Amino acid sequence: MNKELLKLYLVTGRYDFSDSEFLTIIEEACQNGVTLVQLREKELSTQDFYQLALKVKEVTGRYDVPLIINDRLDICLAVDAEGLHIGDDELPVTVARRLLGPGKILGVSTKTLERSVEAQAEGADYLGVGAIFPTQTKESDVTPIATLKEITESVELPVVAIGGIKLENLSALTDSGITGISVVSEIMKAEDVPQTVKSLRQAVEALVVN
Repeated sequence: MNKELLKLYLVTGRYDFSDSEFLTIIEEACQNGVTLVQLREKELSTQDFYQLALKVKEVTGRYDVPLIINDRLDICLAVDAEGLHIGDDELPVTVARRLLGPGKILGVSTKTLERSVEAQAEGADYLGVGAIFPTQTKESDVTPIATLKEITESVELPVVAIGGIKLENLSALTDSGITGISVVSEIMKAEDVPQTVKSLRQAVEALVVN
């Protein structure tokens, strides 16, 4: 897949936002340098998730930013999103790949070198590795940067660093071999979304060597 799409990857968080506030943040992010949006919803019913995904896809589509659906292959197919992102508690990667077909993006969350190599063999298009730093968004053990680097050196797939990434800790990922970064609260909770996105994009462009 096009590595440029993975430079600055927004994973959504609903927090206490209304739908209009939520969509505005996504739009401002797309306008100012986010390269991909992953819609992550754990609480919504299938119907509500579907309706929200349609609204988000309308926004991302205006800016030619790919929409990735987290976990839910049915929602991904129902709204014709550009791709799906799954972890170990979702469908097996090989099954997801078969159901998605070759034309859609398939991302897989990994934490270890062994799992990363497996996901590559099973048909993933990119890996989301982490959590690199402690995060409140998702309770997860931290993946050492040394492990991240070992993964980027061992697989041919693009690797996105995820988990607790902020402007002030981004420099710790220098020379890690990543293709891009994935952020949640740093953008979703930013006081100035456009400026935060621009600053993150500038920082990751300097950090990532393709």
